[in-house]
Amino acid sequence: MIFDQQKINGVFLIKPEPFIDDRGVFRRHFCKKEFENNNIVSNVSQSNISENLNAFTLRGFHYQIAEFAEGKTLSCLSGSIFDIIVDLREDSSTYMNWLPFELDSSNRFSIHIPPGCANAFLTLEDNCIIHYYCSNNYFPSAEKGIRYNDPSFKFKWPREPKFISEKDLSHPNFKK
Repeated sequence: MIFDQQKINGVFLIKPEPFIDDRGVFRRHFCKKEFENNNIVSNVSQSNISENLNAFTLRGFHYQIAEFAEGKTLSCLSGSIFDIIVDLREDSSTYMNWLPFELDSSNRFSIHIPPGCANAFLTLEDNCIIHYYCSNNYFPSAEKGIRYNDPSFKFKWPREPKFISEKDLSHPNFKK
C-alpha cells in the first residue's frame, strides 16, 4: 500500500499494490501496521457499506464533533464517485480548505479522512458501492453536517446532484 499525503494534513490517498494473475486480483485493503506507520489512527470501531442505486446521488457532508470525532477510510468498490474532504479543524493551517478525489473500482484507490474533517461524495454512475472504516462509533448527538452547496466553501461538483436526503439539504450555512 502506498500512502500519498495530501495538502490537508492527515488526508491520504491510499494506492494499493495489487497482485494480478490468471485468477484475478488480490490486494490488501487495510493493514494496522501500515496505517500506524503513517500516523493514522488504526482503531476500527465500525465498518459501513453505502449502496447507491442511482447516478448523481449525494451523501454528506458528514462529521462528528469533540471526543466523538472519527477518522474514516473510504473506498469505492463498485462504480465511481467524486468525493470532497473539507478541513474543519480550527487549529489547522488548512482550516476550511477542501480537496476533491475521484475513486472508482478500476483505480482501487482509498482515501483517509482524519478526525475533524467532513466528507461527502457524489455517485457518478448507477449502482455504486462504497465501503468505509470508521475509528469511532456513530453518535447521533455528535453528528454535524454541511450542505453540499454551502456558500462558505464554493465546492465544485462535476454535476448537480439529483438525489439528496432532506437531512443533508437542511444543514444551515456554516459558521466559523
